[in-house]
Amino acid sequence: MASEAQPVPGSPAWWASRTSAPAYRRGRPPMDVGRIVDTALKLIDEVGIQALTLRMLAESLNSGTATLYRHFNGKDELLALVADRILGEVRVPPEELDGLDWRDAVTVAAEAFYATLSRHPNALSLLAAQVPVGPNALRGRERLIALFLSHGFPVGLAVRAFTAIGHYVIGFAIQQHGPGTPSPEDETHLREYYHSLDPAAYPATLAVADELTSVPLHDEFRFGLDLLLDGLEKARLLSAS
Repeated sequence: MASEAQPVPGSPAWWASRTSAPAYRRGRPPMDVGRIVDTALKLIDEVGIQALTLRMLAESLNSGTATLYRHFNGKDELLALVADRILGEVRVPPEELDGLDWRDAVTVAAEAFYATLSRHPNALSLLAAQVPVGPNALRGRERLIALFLSHGFPVGLAVRAFTAIGHYVIGFAIQQHGPGTPSPEDETHLREYYHSLDPAAYPATLAVADELTSVPLHDEFRFGLDLLLDGLEKARLLSAS
């Protein structure tokens, strides 16, 4: 008889099984899972996901890999918890949103999300691997969808608005801060390359070469976010008419 397939780490079934896991999974000797995950994220920030091993993590914790395996079946489970740990860093105190209209409130939340992702460039791929449904992801989803609903967005539009904002922020962060992101020196070389192009073949690129390589990153982020919010406002008004 074939053994029952184990749920994919980070999936809804995995999170459900983890919250109902028996006490022995806590390990002997006991170790705080939050400390393990925090240390794993710190190491990923330093060396990257691929270079991280459970042996490296155990050494950083002055422990053994056997203790870690009592908490996780493998590295994939650890990474699922790291992804949710990152989302837990996105904190927007309710008082910061008091009195704001929906657009300003979403801007504050999106910028907080982007700032958090920017601090962990080596871990960005974890948030693109699957739909995040851990405890921190659920809390963030609940807050933002509730914000849309409370400002008159119909259910369907609130869901699409939440998804669009999340995809924009994660995608922008991956493009601008992920592996291989251009350095200021690379931007200089890119500008020089644009200026060296044949003006007969690439007149438009030559005309905007300096702008293409000099817009401040935050300005670029806000420009795209504002365009998205403009579209959502139009959709909200149309749904109400």
